[in-house]
Amino acid sequence: METGYRGIPIPTIKRLPSYLRLLQGYREQGMEMVSATTLAEELGLKPIQVRKDISCTGIEGKPKVGFAVVKLIEAIIHTLGWDNATDAIVVGAGHLGSALARYEGFESYGLKIVAAFDVDPNKWDTWLGDVPVFPLSKVKEYIDRHHVNIGVLAVPADQAQETAELLMECGLLAIWNFAPKDLKLPEHVVVQRTDLATSFAVLSAKVRQKMNKKDLSSEVDDW
Repeated sequence: METGYRGIPIPTIKRLPSYLRLLQGYREQGMEMVSATTLAEELGLKPIQVRKDISCTGIEGKPKVGFAVVKLIEAIIHTLGWDNATDAIVVGAGHLGSALARYEGFESYGLKIVAAFDVDPNKWDTWLGDVPVFPLSKVKEYIDRHHVNIGVLAVPADQAQETAELLMECGLLAIWNFAPKDLKLPEHVVVQRTDLATSFAVLSAKVRQKMNKKDLSSEVDDW
């Protein structure tokens, strides 16, 4: 099984934010303890899977009582590395890049957008919220000076590969790719693609499935 940060399985890492979201809601409701069964029911998982995932954080539950909500929240945040903000740059200051740069919620996940870069002179020396926009030609200088390791790629598909190679040559260790194109980079560069088309395709398929079930139910009622 593929493992990620601290040797934790990638599927577990992907589930931890879902646990965190639920736990933060429980804390707001005043809950102090929560069981693996409750978390499992909320997320459509089996309790044994929840316990296995949580064990990766180093937190142990109490039999017939469960887990302390606050301690589990802190453990998950620490396990994900979200308790120390990591600086990142956005490349591409169009509609998507602008939205990503302005999104304040990233900091709660340990990610801080500190600068944006673009090839369009009309965007230079402007601001996206609190994020300054610089010429792409200045990106290496900025990375070297500020020791940034992560780049958020929000450029058109036909510019994605070339731009990603530039960022790699500038010393970035990881690229979060929002461009609608698969990147071909050496293994030492971490690439995570967020494919909006794929996400929408899954959403659309689930909607059609729901509609088909509703139509069948209507036919039975009419019969």
